Amino acid sequence: MKLKLFSLTNIHFLFFVLLLPMQGYGQTAVRRETIFEHLTKKEGDKITLETDLTTIIENKKTEQYYPGTLTTADGKMYKVDIKPRGKYRRKIAEIPPLKLKFKKKLLTEEGFDTLNEIKLVLPAFDNAQGDELIVKEYLAYKMFEQLTTASVRAQLIRLTIRDTHVEKSKKMYAIMLEDEEETVARMNGKLVEQYGMPADSLIMNQAALVSVFEYMIGNTDWEVSMLRNVRLIRSEESGKILVIPYDFDFSGLVSAPYASPSAESGLKTVRDRYMMANGIKVEHLKRALQGIRTAKKSFYEICRSKYLSRESTMDMIAYLETFFQQIEEKDEVPMMFKMPQAD
Repeated sequence: MKLKLFSLTNIHFLFFVLLLPMQGYGQTAVRRETIFEHLTKKEGDKITLETDLTTIIENKKTEQYYPGTLTTADGKMYKVDIKPRGKYRRKIAEIPPLKLKFKKKLLTEEGFDTLNEIKLVLPAFDNAQGDELIVKEYLAYKMFEQLTTASVRAQLIRLTIRDTHVEKSKKMYAIMLEDEEETVARMNGKLVEQYGMPADSLIMNQAALVSVFEYMIGNTDWEVSMLRNVRLIRSEESGKILVIPYDFDFSGLVSAPYASPSAESGLKTVRDRYMMANGIKVEHLKRALQGIRTAKKSFYEICRSKYLSRESTMDMIAYLETFFQQIEEKDEVPMMFKMPQAD
């Protein structure tokens, strides 16, 4: 799948300008390539992870690390420590989401930066449906990346996990996800882990972009004040906070069978939409809407992934189309939308 990047006269430049209050953004000194960047250069690359998966699954409620080996498609091997992570998916998935930690000394010897952690998002179900859901969530990440580099970087991989406990292998699609420490370093800021951050402390154009994007994909499983599925990064110069979203499996765009809307939204299904924009002014939301309008064709192209079934591709495009129809019919910020019921 080839993603069409916008020129500087279009969406990427638009949101780079909007994020200028983040002093120093994109102006970090020349640095070494990270292991995440090295491993995520190509979509769909094959990666093998060898570890005692049976023991990890049996102890998935713990924070204990287990030794393992990561091998790339060209045969390069890296020793890693692996632990289960996540909240809801850790409970319901056969294999929990994982965190990989590389030895900093070995990274330095290989010429990499010392940023040494990578997250793995794995299918909740060990079947074709699980793979479809992972690919759809990955495509949501790529859509937000199209809007701004102030995003959590993600790459789709074809993963083989070899369980050394039982000498068996499992193959699946997975998302290799940028760890928060690397996002913070790339944004040249400081991670904020404080609840109840007021809206006026945020970089408003980015906060509006997140609100409109989450509305577009039908996601209510996020909240700035509760630090739910957002990374908050403070500019040390301006003091303002950048909001960066992640975890999109509860969105209507992905439509995971276990997903449900937040109780606060009053929705009955994740396929409906509810705008979460407390404290964000209408002019910021309208600016975000205009930017997302510009990205419509790119979003549809992203949905046409070679890793996704035609049925899922058409469903994602049809779902997005209901959003674009809504914002084109009225020149106002949408607050709610309920999908038409099937006959």
